[in-house]
Amino acid sequence: MDRPFVHINVAATADGKIDTFERRGATISSQRDKERVDQLRAEADAVMVGGHTLHDEDPKLIVKSESLRAERLARGLSANPAKVGVSSRLHLKPDSNFLNGGAARIFLFTTSQTDEAQLTMLRSCGAEIFIHEGKRVNLVSMLETLKNIGINRLMVEGGATINFELLRLGLVDEFTIYVAPLIFGGEKAPTIAAGSGLVRSDAIPLKLVESQAWDDGGVLLRYRFEKRSK
Repeated sequence: MDRPFVHINVAATADGKIDTFERRGATISSQRDKERVDQLRAEADAVMVGGHTLHDEDPKLIVKSESLRAERLARGLSANPAKVGVSSRLHLKPDSNFLNGGAARIFLFTTSQTDEAQLTMLRSCGAEIFIHEGKRVNLVSMLETLKNIGINRLMVEGGATINFELLRLGLVDEFTIYVAPLIFGGEKAPTIAAGSGLVRSDAIPLKLVESQAWDDGGVLLRYRFEKRSK
């Protein structure tokens, strides 16, 4: 495989929302699910987010458990997986959580739409930057680059646009959803997958390989992908 194993992990409400209409990173996961996500991060070589999540939520993307960080170190790995940000136009602040929250290698994929002053600042913060031509980052090429760097297992933590594009291009191996016993509603509230959308005949087929009903009222669903018929 000329790309990493790609695992999308999402926490969503029962109506499929991954945030409220306010888009401020509303808490959806239960405590048990937060611990599960921390375990997934500890098992990954890198954790990736798209532009909206990167800029609007400014995540740290670190392993929170001290014991899990210690386990990584014992395996000869860094305490935290690498951080990957993807955005057509970067506008991070030098004091952002993404750049400063926890020691980790940082990879940023962008286009020539990002101004030179931003690139200079990001490089001074230690970020490794890859610039693609065109209006959008080429996700196939990006994954090939990550594989060549040594990223064999990539965890994707959203948001909706990058989820959809990875799914649409057939670049995802596993898809896990924690469905919380909540309803957010709202036409403008982001869903699990956004983007341009697909007609019914092009829908992406999934194979359910695991389902768990939890005492916190949530449901964990794990999917693999079926081959699409031509």
